[in-house]
Amino acid sequence: MPRSVLLGTGSALPATRVTNDDLAARLDTSDAWIRERTGIVARRIADASTTTADLATEAAAAALAAAGLPPQAIDLVLVATATPDLTFPATAVRVQARLGIAGGPAFDVAAVCSGFVYALGVADSMLRAGQATRALVIGAETFSRLLDWEDRSTAVLFGDGAGAVVLERRDPPEADDVRAARGLLAIRLHADGRHEGLLHVDGGPGSTGTVGKLRMAGREVFRHAVHNLASVCHEVLEETGLPIAAIDWVVPHQANLRIIEATARKLGLPMERVVVTVHEHANTSAASIPLALDAAVRDGRIREGQLCLLEAMGGGFTWGAALLRV
Repeated sequence: MPRSVLLGTGSALPATRVTNDDLAARLDTSDAWIRERTGIVARRIADASTTTADLATEAAAAALAAAGLPPQAIDLVLVATATPDLTFPATAVRVQARLGIAGGPAFDVAAVCSGFVYALGVADSMLRAGQATRALVIGAETFSRLLDWEDRSTAVLFGDGAGAVVLERRDPPEADDVRAARGLLAIRLHADGRHEGLLHVDGGPGSTGTVGKLRMAGREVFRHAVHNLASVCHEVLEETGLPIAAIDWVVPHQANLRIIEATARKLGLPMERVVVTVHEHANTSAASIPLALDAAVRDGRIREGQLCLLEAMGGGFTWGAALLRV
């Protein structure tokens, strides 16, 4: 059966780095308070002239360069985002045009922090069904524009950025154990809309006619996150028959260091095998997994043939996990 194989990764971050001390100068908070509760030291914030499509296009170009492919080799573009440039058209269409691609499908995926894993699932299904040969899957956010900068419980948590991967449809080679072949081995996705009120934005074009601001019940989100993430990670392992010991790296959604550590403990994995970028990126929603993945690929931690477990949970609630042999 065809498989979606990773060819390249890329990322983009705004130039402006905002530290905890910078925020403490305008909010009733401190560097120590933020670090202790979240593990965050700094985040990148886009200036007024930078859009989600700008960051997405830059990350996509870097992923294409890493894959050694021209943009015209791509026939599917997906952008996972909760902060599109416009109500319509999709941010993916804008990225497609800027890269000089035309003809193939391009659309956005809205699942907030789980968006990148959801988009991987969509791309994988389309590639395996023969509807495309190569896909750009991008997570991109200008999440700072959804924040209430007077609310210290949420304003300190988020940042802006983008990450991207290039996937190609390939037939795995003949092997005694197909799990050893490169590509996406399993994806599991879930949602439970009953918990919308715990993590949401209080506006939108179909309700208030405004963008709205992010609202979150932090303690409840934490409790659900650890349980749901550990559970869905076990699901993808059970689907493949692989033990937790086979995982080389966990690349989690970078929401909060406490959530990352608690999930790793629940899975029985040491933090030495977990990619962590939350200290410098903060929570970049749909961009956080591809940003972390690209960072670990580029610094040599993640190498071809290794098995990576990607996992995320976001507003909705939505959550999911993917097993990827790079």
